[in-house]
Order: sequence, then structure tokens, then C-alpha cells
Amino acid sequence: MSVIGFVCAVVAVLFIPILFGLAGIVLGIVGHTRGEPLGKWAAVAAGIGMIAGIVLGVLLMATGPRG
Repeated sequence: MSVIGFVCAVVAVLFIPILFGLAGIVLGIVGHTRGEPLGKWAAVAAGIGMIAGIVLGVLLMATGPRG
């Protein structure tokens, strides 16, 4: 679960940050409750990836081509 949470964290930076970020957080929490040592870190990484993805999306939309 934690490994999939980390994968979601990375994907959240580039594609659909809300969806993949929340999925990574949930998977990290589930992994943590099942005793995986990296579970909480996967949840934290997914949260950071989600925020980074949102910020990146806003910056790209604000500085996009104007026509």
C-alpha cells in the first residue's frame, strides 16, 4: 500500500493532483494502520505532491499562452 501511495504522490505532481494526491494519502494511511513503516511518509509525500501539483497547475495556467 505504501509503495502505491508513493507512486500516487509522484503522479499527483503532473496529472490530476486532487485525485492522485487524495488516493496517495488514503493508501498511505491504510498502509500505516496495517503496520507498514513507510505508510505515514507515503501519506505525507502524497499531500506534498498534491499541493505541488496544484501550485504547478495554477502557475502554468497563469503564465500560459495569451492569444
